[in-house]
Amino acid sequence: MDPLDLLLHPVRLRIVHSFTGEQTSTTSELCARLPDVPKTTLYRHVALLAEAGVLEVAGEQRVHGAVERHYRLLRDQAAIDADTAASMSLDDHRRGFAAAMAALLAEFGTYLDRDGADPTADQVGYRQGIAWLSQQELTELIDELRTVLIPKMHNKPAPGRSPHLVSAIFFPVEEAPRHGAEE
Repeated sequence: MDPLDLLLHPVRLRIVHSFTGEQTSTTSELCARLPDVPKTTLYRHVALLAEAGVLEVAGEQRVHGAVERHYRLLRDQAAIDADTAASMSLDDHRRGFAAAMAALLAEFGTYLDRDGADPTADQVGYRQGIAWLSQQELTELIDELRTVLIPKMHNKPAPGRSPHLVSAIFFPVEEAPRHGAEE
């Protein structure tokens, strides 16, 4: 399956997100983490990700006469590389953005549906703002965010830590004025 078709799907994105901290999970555990996704749908998407090499079987055990597989995410297969991203059409970007927003909306709904969800105590944030940036300033901002976020995204599960979904979205909201254009 084409990497874009494989990864630009909201359910498959959520499955990839649920493999945080290099953990392994069974399909049953994924069903518990994604209660709004029908089991048959989840099993089908896990199978697609495994067939494509995004998930690998980390172990198997017999449970009540059936084989239960523990899957692990292969991080290098779970991302769209720079060459593929550079070759994406505008429609591919539209589809990718829609899949990411659908996954984000579903994850947020799952969070709110949990017993004891408390956005204030959990410091939930979804602020938006406009920053006027030159291309160089945008590049600097992205580099600064990477410097801060990447080390945190390599954290492993530990007592007192819980996973948080972080989404950064950058795009110009209006066409930039052309050089020499009247103002």
